[in-house]
Order: sequence, then structure tokens, then C-alpha cells
Amino acid sequence: MAGIETVLPRWVEDIGASVGVLPTIESRMQFVITLARTNVERHTGGPFGAAVFESGTGRLIGIGINLVEASNYSMAHAEMIAIATAQRAIGHYDLGRGSRACELVTSVEPCVMCLGAIVWSGIRRLICGARGEDACRIGFDEGPKPDDWVGQLQDRRIEVIRDVLGDQARAVLDLYAKGGGHIYNPERS
Repeated sequence: MAGIETVLPRWVEDIGASVGVLPTIESRMQFVITLARTNVERHTGGPFGAAVFESGTGRLIGIGINLVEASNYSMAHAEMIAIATAQRAIGHYDLGRGSRACELVTSVEPCVMCLGAIVWSGIRRLICGARGEDACRIGFDEGPKPDDWVGQLQDRRIEVIRDVLGDQARAVLDLYAKGGGHIYNPERS
């Protein structure tokens, strides 16, 4: 069975190949917002982008975009894809292992599923653009996240930084909504 990263569109690989080190959290966030915006503009998925970087150096390790509809795989959120591609790249499931502590940069705060994946992946720092409520505002369901999810991550020694280039990240959500992007929550009875 092929790895999940094989479903990434070619343009993602092309963008990733041109990135080496992004030295600041703002430059890293700009990169994932570009992924999210390009995903919307090319109609290859939802308005979410994420990437895993080596914390100390800013070296790109894994890339993810939302591919739920394109793959017919409900877990193909940008964060999940970024974590999977990073784990494949380093050859280990623990992204916090040794001196290579990793961070996840995501254009929108994680949903409940991605929040769990962050904990189990070994990520040591989470950097977010737009808030979860921004995704909910356009119709996405973030799931039953604990009210104090930031504190719970911090209790697990995962640093959380929020609202990095938040206006730009929200603009991608708005672009998706204004363009009639499909909100693909499962139907509820």
C-alpha cells in the first residue's frame, strides 16, 4: 500500500522542493498560508495548510494540505498529512526524538482529531494562524475540543503559539467560503 504522501498534488512537491530553511515563525506561517491559498485556488482541497519544521533550524521536514475530498479520506487533514510526511522523511514516528525536536505550523488551529495526532506524534511546538472559531464561522466542525486545549498541550510540554499572521490565514478561509467551497462535514441525523 502506498504512503499517504503519494496523494499530494504535484504542485505541493514543486513548492516544497524550493524551500530549505525558513528562519522565523512568520516565514514558516507564510509558507503554510501559501499552501492553503494555492490549494483553494487550484481546487485541489480545502482551505488548510500545514508543515513540520525542525524547531532549531527551521528546516522543512514535511508538508500537508487538506485532501479530504480529493482522497475520500476523512482523516486527510493538512496537519495529519504534514505529520505523516515528516515521519516518513525522518524514518520514525516520534517527531520529538533526540535533538531534532519538531514543530507543526498550521494555517488554522487543529480540530479534535489533529489535536490528538499532535500529542502522539512527539511534536514539541504548535504554531497556529487562524483560530478554530474562524473555521467554524464558515461552517467547518472542529469537534469537541477541550476548552483548555492549549493548557493541556502545555501540560504535556508542547509549546503553543497562536494568531501568527491570523488575518492572512482568515482571508484564505473567507476566499474558500466566498468561492463556494464545499464544507464537507459528515451529515448528521
